[in-house]
Amino acid sequence: MPLLIKILTIGHAFLGGLGLLAGIINLFSQKGGSVHHKAGKVFTVSMIGSALPALFITMMPGHKNLLLFLISIITIYLVLAGNRALTFKNKSKTQASILDKIISGTMLVGSVVMITIGGYRLWAGSHNSLLFLIFGSVGLLLTVRDFQLFKSYKTSPKAWLINHIGRIVGALIASVTAFIIAGLNFQSLVAWLSPTLVGLLYIIFWNWKLQRKSPGIDKN
Repeated sequence: MPLLIKILTIGHAFLGGLGLLAGIINLFSQKGGSVHHKAGKVFTVSMIGSALPALFITMMPGHKNLLLFLISIITIYLVLAGNRALTFKNKSKTQASILDKIISGTMLVGSVVMITIGGYRLWAGSHNSLLFLIFGSVGLLLTVRDFQLFKSYKTSPKAWLINHIGRIVGALIASVTAFIIAGLNFQSLVAWLSPTLVGLLYIIFWNWKLQRKSPGIDKN
């Protein structure tokens, strides 16, 4: 078992680093260009490939970490939802698919669980309660917006793009956070939350930019 964990850890770290590099390239490349598409594919495969073994590792004796386990789930959700948002660009798509609803519905339940755990830990005076509450609330907000997209994408031409950028940047935030926490071994609250703050500012900027170009976007 130790050998298996070591192999999974190496694979997790390698793919996580590859995903982080691809995500940074994607962030600064021309949106919709060839480099953007290619880097996006590498980012998607690498992030999911990195998060899946992390789910196993964080459940093993001596490696148990509920917060990192839940963040791995969030990462998988963000990558999947970010890619599924692109399908709403297709004019032939008449409604959200079962897969769309399963992805967002699963994260919705997971977000409620995180908030519940955070509330209990806060009441019990345990550490990390604030992190559970913050990440759970962010997950809840994103999934609620997913279901808004499912209903309004026909009347909000760029809503799919706003959702795509928000989810993919969110996955990159998760990658950067994991690198800081696990790779650099910084465990402070600032280390946990600073990537989220910077990423949110980037997402807000793009939302503002897209809404200026497309007044018809639903701002709710």
